[in-house]
Amino acid sequence: MRSAGRSILAAAVLLAGIAFVAAGVTRGEAAVVLQKAVVICMECIGLG
Repeated sequence: MRSAGRSILAAAVLLAGIAFVAAGVTRGEAAVVLQKAVVICMECIGLG
């Protein structure tokens, strides 16, 4: 694959990633992920 083709592909993947992150944030999924991370951390250190 040529360098220009790789750059276009990389830009497309980056834009798709940004779009998916933005969609998740607008749906409130960031709070859900944070809550699950807190629960997992609390279980790991033995507080939960």
